[in-house]
Amino acid sequence: MEIVKAKEIVTAAKDRMQKAIDHLDNELLSIRAGKANPVLLNPVMVDYYGSQVPLSQVSNISSPDARTLIVQPWEKSMIAPIEKAILAANLGFNPQNNGEQIRINVPALTEERRKNLVKQTKNECENTRISLRNTRRDAVEHVKKLQKDGLPEDVAKDTEIELQKQTDAFSKKVDELFAKKEKEIMTV
Repeated sequence: MEIVKAKEIVTAAKDRMQKAIDHLDNELLSIRAGKANPVLLNPVMVDYYGSQVPLSQVSNISSPDARTLIVQPWEKSMIAPIEKAILAANLGFNPQNNGEQIRINVPALTEERRKNLVKQTKNECENTRISLRNTRRDAVEHVKKLQKDGLPEDVAKDTEIELQKQTDAFSKKVDELFAKKEKEIMTV
């Protein structure tokens, strides 16, 4: 019975670690790497008839080239509120509207801005590593409680070794994601 619980702990820890990696992946998408990407406008909330809704729910966002975003509202009356929301989001963009759609030119990144984005990426990665270690620690504590309740010592040790292997594997994924994003940011 305790052995089954130990396996469940390992599986639960693996799931939590995968969620941490998925979260990191999403966070890294929102860090601008000099290319126009519709994900950059995810934090923008628009006043839609008295309710705050994400920009993607009131318009179509596309990227026709590497330096331009096009926001095509589903209702022409939403152009002004969308433009106002993009400015209020303080993303460093200057939207231009032509009465039909909003065009956003994504400025090229300066060397200093690139370095700051790499720092931001490094912080996100470190937060994910902390989350992975916390998950491992919680799982190991749970295994130790089971050991007090009768789990054989060798099974407990094997479970702890498996948890460490998982933590190492997920930490390696974090390193790979960081290296990929750093390269993307620093490429001019």
